[in-house]
Amino acid sequence: MPDRPNIVQIVADDMGYGDFGCFSEGRTQTPALDQLTAEGLCLTQQYSASPVCNPARACLLTGRYPHRTGSIDTLEWRGLERLALRETTLADVLRAAGYRTGHVGKWHLGAFDERYHPLRRGFDEAVCFRGGMHDYWRWRLEFGLDVQHGDGRYLTDVWTDEACAFIERRKAGEPFFLQVMYNAPHTPLQCPEEDVAPFVQAGRYAYPVSVIYGMIRRMDRGIGRILETLRDRGYEDNTIVLFTSDNGPQFGDGGSRLGDTTRFNCHWRGCKGTTYEGGIRVPGLVRWPGRFEPGRTVDEMIHFADWFPTLLAAAGVDVPKDNPPLDGVNVLPVLLGAGGEVCSRRFWQWNRYTPLVECNAAVRDGDWKLVRPRIEEAMHVADGQWLRTCMYEHEYFIEHGVIREPDPPRDVPPPPPAQLFHLSDDPGEQHDLAEQEAHRARRMLTDLETWFEQVEADRASIDDPW
Repeated sequence: MPDRPNIVQIVADDMGYGDFGCFSEGRTQTPALDQLTAEGLCLTQQYSASPVCNPARACLLTGRYPHRTGSIDTLEWRGLERLALRETTLADVLRAAGYRTGHVGKWHLGAFDERYHPLRRGFDEAVCFRGGMHDYWRWRLEFGLDVQHGDGRYLTDVWTDEACAFIERRKAGEPFFLQVMYNAPHTPLQCPEEDVAPFVQAGRYAYPVSVIYGMIRRMDRGIGRILETLRDRGYEDNTIVLFTSDNGPQFGDGGSRLGDTTRFNCHWRGCKGTTYEGGIRVPGLVRWPGRFEPGRTVDEMIHFADWFPTLLAAAGVDVPKDNPPLDGVNVLPVLLGAGGEVCSRRFWQWNRYTPLVECNAAVRDGDWKLVRPRIEEAMHVADGQWLRTCMYEHEYFIEHGVIREPDPPRDVPPPPPAQLFHLSDDPGEQHDLAEQEAHRARRMLTDLETWFEQVEADRASIDDPW
């Protein structure tokens, strides 16, 4: 039997298609990712499971819609980001099959309770922060269960160092699964000046955009180091490398304190936080030398939920019989160029606190996509003052526990009308066809509501103790 492939899954935070050098029309500098694009497959219709980070990550690790997993919002001070303890992760399954598993980087699937630590979710090794965002210089990281603080290194470089060290520690014949979760280019916008300077000097961009491009430049250099380490250790030919982003780019102020971060994103409508294409259609690159045709584009719709069964299939590992039902499908035949089925209907929904189906939701069915726009009153965070405590006074919530009070009061008005788009004709979602296609819009709205009832019933059945 051939050696089982190693798997390296690299995820950026808030990076869009327009942040790649090869897609940005000369705006950015990403030679390592551009090389990966040329050496592997480029997925033109890959979708995140959510327009924000932790629900997307929960789906990527479980193959299930985020609502089912309990990871519904980014507010770790309320425990809303937790990945339910009943969930089986990709790392759980691969470790049971003999893989050495490692997590490096942002976690955001359970910040303040050791039961949710990556070491208890299938990972043999972990270096991480467990919240949603972090200072790039004043860091507090967990090396296993040992807490260490900033030592002068830039956080993106720490992730790269630790990822390379994990690979270098591997023994011949020991397959490994490494998950590298960079938090760049998520706020706070902080970057060594030498990486920002080229974009400032170009004079084409607002300063916060120059910082973001510098953060991506630095991350890309780190990805190049990881790829070089695989090559130097002789693992390149038998390693699947997957690169993606958790959601679309953050636009507007976004808490950056530096100004507007709006930038080029290949003309998709929307951004992080919205269920328009700009929030959920995310970059996807995957390389497997000798198996995937270099430089080929894959235009079929692929969803984060699909990676769980697909990577297990590539590793020759069966989905456990007692695994909760998956929402993903095995798309390995599609990636191999052998045809095969994909799921043509997918759903999304996200707002703050308790989910509301009438707010910021979408369903795609073939080329058709129905969107329920955001209701701003349902998107407001009323207790955001706790974010700083989460970042810089982590021990507070370890000692006191997360907030268990009811949702803050809010007055949510009736929703705006649903919108309907035909994506092959209108990928920028500019032409609402809901009136012309009223019957189709009603049917898709019913499908969305039915799905929401199902996944919310699954979420309601979670019985994790607090």
